[in-house]
Amino acid sequence: MMKKIICLLLVALLSIGQLTGCKSTEAVKEKDTSAQANALKSIYNGELEKNVTLRVLENDTAIEQGYFKQLIDAFNEKYKDYGIVAVDANMDQRSNLADDGPYGYGPDVLYQANDSIMKYVEGKHIYPIPAESLECFSKIPENAWNAYKSEVDGKTYYMGVPVNVQTSMLFYRKDMLPKDWESNWDDNKNKIPDMVENWNALYKYSKSIVDSGTGKYGYMRSLFDVYFSSGFLFSYGGYIFGNNNTNPKEVGLSAGKAEVGANVLLKLASVMNEECIDDSITVNGYSKIADGTYFATMTTPDVYTLFIKELALEYEKQGMSTEKAKAAAKENLVVAGLPMLPASGDLTEENPELIPQKSMGGINGYAISAYTKAPNACLAFVDFATSYEMIMKRQEMLGSIPARSDAAKAVGGVSEIVFNNLNDGNIVVMPSITEMVQVWSPAETFFTDLAKDAFRTSDKKYASLEELKSGLKAVDQQIYDAIYTLSK
Repeated sequence: MMKKIICLLLVALLSIGQLTGCKSTEAVKEKDTSAQANALKSIYNGELEKNVTLRVLENDTAIEQGYFKQLIDAFNEKYKDYGIVAVDANMDQRSNLADDGPYGYGPDVLYQANDSIMKYVEGKHIYPIPAESLECFSKIPENAWNAYKSEVDGKTYYMGVPVNVQTSMLFYRKDMLPKDWESNWDDNKNKIPDMVENWNALYKYSKSIVDSGTGKYGYMRSLFDVYFSSGFLFSYGGYIFGNNNTNPKEVGLSAGKAEVGANVLLKLASVMNEECIDDSITVNGYSKIADGTYFATMTTPDVYTLFIKELALEYEKQGMSTEKAKAAAKENLVVAGLPMLPASGDLTEENPELIPQKSMGGINGYAISAYTKAPNACLAFVDFATSYEMIMKRQEMLGSIPARSDAAKAVGGVSEIVFNNLNDGNIVVMPSITEMVQVWSPAETFFTDLAKDAFRTSDKKYASLEELKSGLKAVDQQIYDAIYTLSK
């Protein structure tokens, strides 16, 4: 009966005020008597539901590497007196709450990227979260919270809780550097190899490896992957949507000199093999880095442990003990920030002016299903899972970049690089609007065709910057049409 009353109240409030968020429970208790706050208090009344099972949808890697089991075991121990038990939702990490939730098959708590979570706001499939009541609230920077922010009548509400920062990083084999790199590949004498500091040097080094005829390669990446390739467009003025990625009526992948970034990708493809056209490199990257076929690739920090596992196995095949193999893998697999790009876009330019590379990023986090029967217990789980202790454990086991500033500072290294890039605007967080789903297919088609062009002979489609610009403008139009014409 109480559930029906709450639902009726929420429906009435949503039809009047289009509620898409919430304020903190503290604010509700102290000051705010607004309809939104009363509805929120009806959802989270502060009393934990007893003897309930929470189905939690987690990241596949977190499950495979054992982190998720440690998380739910620790949570279940803390809340055993209440009879609250968190379990694996046993669903694909990309499961759609909008399809499963109404029929009772969805999770109570879900962990996904911000664009995936925020698409559920419009259909009211997730509950707003009293963010300020969480222990982590003040520890997570505003630019991370913004990924889950909704604004209504000048008030800010949050629909998810940031956990990790996802973005592109360079992964490379330190033991595959040339023996003379300190004398011949460190022009600024900063004890960092040039080929991991700027794309001109990495292109040059990759070309030298290919020209050696050993069947090995330098930098390799599946160019069709929009998440990783779009950053080259952003670096020269391209963007996804207007008004800081909130206005889908303005599509701007071709904006500025984005064609220059596309040309950089085309040049990089010329020192790869045809596996860069599809997702082959994405799939075989772990093993190819491990066996030395590839020197470097670009991917996200949360898969660090998968690279370490493959490289350690390779060292064991060479006769190392398990312990020494793992130590050698951690020593030789280096994760670094992205190399700088030439301002001119010319990868063959000597002593170029360098600019930072921008990259697409995301904020992975937790959300609470609007179909759960235990919202208070769900909130307790989110609070526990985003605690300093569990975020540090997650980082230790998965190599992820914490969204908590205190955890990122404690980890240092790559985490600090990512935080600086996020604060400097060099990480472009994926738009948290539903129209983002229409971006992937047209952009993927373009990047696939671009990669193919590196292997075409007389029938090249992108022989000039003008043709690249035209191709990108066509992508913009395709995205716009998919949003406003074809989907109607």
